[in-house]
Amino acid sequence: MFLWKLSDADMLVKIGLRAALMGVVLAAWSALAVPRAACAGEVSVAVATNFRSVLEGLRPDFERQTGHRLILSAGSTGKLYAQIGLGAPFDVFLSADQDHARKLVDRGLAIPGSRFTYAVGLLTLWTPQSVGWLDENSLSDPALIRLALANPDLAPYGRAATDLIHALGLGQSLSGKLVLGENVGQAFAFVQSRNAQLGFVALSQVLSLPAEKRGARWDPPVGLYRPIRQDAVLLQAGRDNPAASAFMAFLESEPIQGRLPALGYAP
Repeated sequence: MFLWKLSDADMLVKIGLRAALMGVVLAAWSALAVPRAACAGEVSVAVATNFRSVLEGLRPDFERQTGHRLILSAGSTGKLYAQIGLGAPFDVFLSADQDHARKLVDRGLAIPGSRFTYAVGLLTLWTPQSVGWLDENSLSDPALIRLALANPDLAPYGRAATDLIHALGLGQSLSGKLVLGENVGQAFAFVQSRNAQLGFVALSQVLSLPAEKRGARWDPPVGLYRPIRQDAVLLQAGRDNPAASAFMAFLESEPIQGRLPALGYAP
């Protein structure tokens, strides 16, 4: 009888030890899980219109890899630059040129040493119509009434298009036919909606379309317009934001950079 009671007591002790051990394990797991959740954050990125669709495509990879949320605000480089100057709370600026990113550093609105070229844009002459082909002669066609491009005072793709037009000696003949969009996205919309027959847009915009909607395009020689080097910069609002730093590292990483040529940017 005595031995039976001792065995019963031993069993109770063992059960108690197991419960205590399970409690320690659960506590340890909870301690590890809390910092992981606490590390999750969000990064607000002001992105030039030409790169918007590309970044939307990259967003799932970034969020899966880092656990951070990516928030996008797209517009012309000039307009986004002005908003940042007025205090817009963006963490990162993806410019369509180098000058605006550099100016933000010079003005103390961006972190020195954070700037890098994340993409080199390519210009294309485009129509959504299946006309078979386009080339520089399409710009001299008497049937061309409206040619869309981004405003060269606001958007680097507009400046590149103006460079090209003058390099081809067509500045005077096309001057009355130009339809200016606030940014390259609006120029693209003018052509897509048939409010302009042709348009100079970003190659990345055309390649983002389904194959059956890409129409026809002419990719002019890059030597006819100034290189569209697009710089990223970490803004003061993102200085202490781990999600912003993680995004900058993600964008500059070799795997992401290796994907950009197929998406419409120079190798």
